[in-house]
Amino acid sequence: MARIVQFNSYGGSDVLSLDEVEVPPPGAGEVRLAVEAIGLNRAEVMFRNGAYLQDAEFPSRLGYEAAGTIAALGEGVEGWAVGDRVSLVPPLDIARWGTYGEVANVPADHLVRHPEQLSSIEAAAVWMQYMTAYGALIEQAKLGPDDHLIVTAASSSVGLAAIQIAHQVGATVIATTRTGAKRDALTALGADHVIATAEESLSDRVAAITGGRGARVVFDPVGGPSFEPLTAAMAEGGILLIYGALSPDPTPFPLFAVLGKMLTIRGYLYSEVVRDADAFARAKTFMLEGLTSGVLAPKIARTFPLEQIRDAHDFLESNEQVGKIVVTV
Repeated sequence: MARIVQFNSYGGSDVLSLDEVEVPPPGAGEVRLAVEAIGLNRAEVMFRNGAYLQDAEFPSRLGYEAAGTIAALGEGVEGWAVGDRVSLVPPLDIARWGTYGEVANVPADHLVRHPEQLSSIEAAAVWMQYMTAYGALIEQAKLGPDDHLIVTAASSSVGLAAIQIAHQVGATVIATTRTGAKRDALTALGADHVIATAEESLSDRVAAITGGRGARVVFDPVGGPSFEPLTAAMAEGGILLIYGALSPDPTPFPLFAVLGKMLTIRGYLYSEVVRDADAFARAKTFMLEGLTSGVLAPKIARTFPLEQIRDAHDFLESNEQVGKIVVTV
């Protein structure tokens, strides 16, 4: 028996329960992970609320990320041994390989030997954020040293990862946040420019920063009414990558900006990189080099023990955090 977080209906954080569960042995191609730390993601809140790309089958597990020690090997697993310390690149099923709990059976081909200097807490905070930002910015947008990048919701873990990845390739980062409350924190964490969108004109500030050209790349998890000012701030031939749907409001299509500037608006999911073996290998190499050198360094906003999983979800939904929330086991 192991303590596992489950939920039996959609709803708020109060639907999460920590239950004693008989966990089966790992299947073919899987390992059993003795979990030490779990990285939280907005997708898990959406899944819990019934607003995600995948439906739950109750009782349901959840969770994408974890770090810990291999406790058992499933049939056919090679290259790994019991006792190896590893972290998990998020698999493609949030429930089947749910990581919230003391143990988790996970696919062996999604494991990584992270740099030794990373703690379990740091290692659990790596792969979703950096894989998401890498795939969009490097694989899709081909971000480079001459580019200006607008990062919205910049204080999120993915937003901070985007800032670091942009710096790794020499791009200039324009971070946006709703008010000026997080301006100093974002500047300290590497943003070259910070725009508080509720207090100043996004397009005017971006024009001033870019010499009137606009930003070639926009990285946005929000959607909604912000699409129009974002496209107004973009350069000709620019690309806007939307990787989330945090706004509850409809997302207008900015037809004249898209036509006039010949813009690309593209939906993006981290799974694009995970499904492509070559891109997956490039992503891991890029990130391990950055993590080893220290150019990539996850920012931990706060940790919670497993017993406080509801509080951890509430904090995630508060939008007060700067960086990643991690649950320890």
